Amino acid sequence: MPTDPGTTRQFAEHPWFAANEILAFVVELVALACLSWWGFTVGHGVLPHIVFGLGVPLAAVVLWSLFAAPKARLRPGLPLVLVVKAVVLGGGAAALYGVGHPVAAVVMAVVVVANTAVAETLRRTVPGRPEGPEGTNGSPESG
Repeated sequence: MPTDPGTTRQFAEHPWFAANEILAFVVELVALACLSWWGFTVGHGVLPHIVFGLGVPLAAVVLWSLFAAPKARLRPGLPLVLVVKAVVLGGGAAALYGVGHPVAAVVMAVVVVANTAVAETLRRTVPGRPEGPEGTNGSPESG
């Protein structure tokens, strides 16, 4: 949850914004879980399962923290942030498809697209949100 009093006040004043930010965080966690699940099914033998099961979500976390997190080390413009989100979150949906759940994968992809579109729109319209990459890179809870 946000610890900044200003963010907490914004969430109280804009409950739909808060709900969408919480959904964004949950979607991020689900994507990591799906990437891990898929990774543990790849290859033959214990070693590939462990390497992919831990390595793929770890790579996604590193990519996210560098480019898409609210306090990302690198502050790219919105187009690159959206590409990173598409790779990580879309990768989660693709991973779900890869483990044999195509309907759930489509549902996840629709939720990802809708949530990201609403989040990026709301982040530009909610008063008090900072301008620039730190105000548009991701949900306050994620990092």
